Amino acid sequence: MTCYVPGCLGNYNFDNIALFARKRFIEGCNTIDLMRNARTRREKEEIALVAMLDLNDRAISDLKLDCKHAGTCKVTNCRNLLKKMIKEDLV
Repeated sequence: MTCYVPGCLGNYNFDNIALFARKRFIEGCNTIDLMRNARTRREKEEIALVAMLDLNDRAISDLKLDCKHAGTCKVTNCRNLLKKMIKEDLV
């Protein structure tokens, strides 16, 4: 599923990101190993989104995006979608 957030900074495929989230949180792979095994810059970006799930909402609430969509997209948009997908996966 491609991100449906209008103006998403990366138009990420959340099925790919959910795969990394499963590896991280269900299979127990650590973020460093996932990054080492990433084949592309895009995969590294997707893994970084997954790594942000380890942080609480307050820790990322002040992050500012530095891209052309910064005015319409929030860093929490992608994070909230990932959390929802992971919860659905565990049920």
